[in-house]
Amino acid sequence: MVGLVLLFWVPISLAAPGLPLVNIIDAGDEGTQYSLSLQVLVLMTVLTLLPSILLMMTSFVRIVIVMSLLRQALGTAQTPPNQVLIGLSLFLTFFIMSPVIDTVYEKAYQPYLSETITAEQALEEAQIPIRAFMLNQTRQEDIAMFAEIANYDESLGLDKVPFTILAPSFLTSELKTAFTIGFLIYIPFVVIDLVVASVLMSMGMMMLSPMMISMPFKLMLFVVADGWALLMQSLVSSFLVAQ
Repeated sequence: MVGLVLLFWVPISLAAPGLPLVNIIDAGDEGTQYSLSLQVLVLMTVLTLLPSILLMMTSFVRIVIVMSLLRQALGTAQTPPNQVLIGLSLFLTFFIMSPVIDTVYEKAYQPYLSETITAEQALEEAQIPIRAFMLNQTRQEDIAMFAEIANYDESLGLDKVPFTILAPSFLTSELKTAFTIGFLIYIPFVVIDLVVASVLMSMGMMMLSPMMISMPFKLMLFVVADGWALLMQSLVSSFLVAQ
C-alpha cells in the first residue's frame, strides 16, 4: 500500500509547478532584473573566480614575488613560512587597494543594494576605479604588445582598452616590476656572500659552507637596517607614486 502511494506521489510532486531557477524580467527603462536564483549563481561564480581576480587586478602579484625573492636572498629556506608571506601579502594588498575598494563600494555596491542602479550599471561603475588602478601600474609597451597581438586599434584610447588586453598587460608589468625590485634587494646580500666566501678561501676553510657563515650577517644587516619597514614602505610607495 505504501509503495503504491509513493509510486503515484512522486510523479505528481515532480509535475507540480515551482519557482523557475532562472527568471529574467525586462523592466523597460529600468534595465533587466534577475531572480534570486540567478543572483546566487552569479555570486558563486564570482567567488570561484575570486583568487584569479585577486591575482590579475590587484597588487598581490608584485608583493608576494618580492617577499619570496627576499626570503631567497636571506637564505633562510622556509622562514618566514609560506602562510606568513601569503598573509602579509594579502594584508598589504587590502591596504593598497582600500581606496579602490571604497570607491567600488560607494559607487557600485551601495547603489545596487538600494536598487537605484541595475546590475549592468553597477558592473560598469565598478570597472572604472579598477581599470584606473590597472592602467596606472601598466607600462605602455606591454599594452601595445598585447594590442598588436589581438589586432586592437590603439587609436581608440586607453579608456577603451578591453580587460582581455589590459589584464595580461597588467600582469606582465607587475612581473617585471617585481623582479626589478627583487634584483635591487639581492645586491647587498650577494655582496655579503662574496665577502664571506673570499675570507673563507683566504683562510683555507674551503670545506666550510659560506652560506652558513654569511646568513647570520645577512640577518643582522636586515634587522639593523629595519628591513621589514623599509620593504613595506617601498612596496606601498611603488604603487602610490604610479597613481
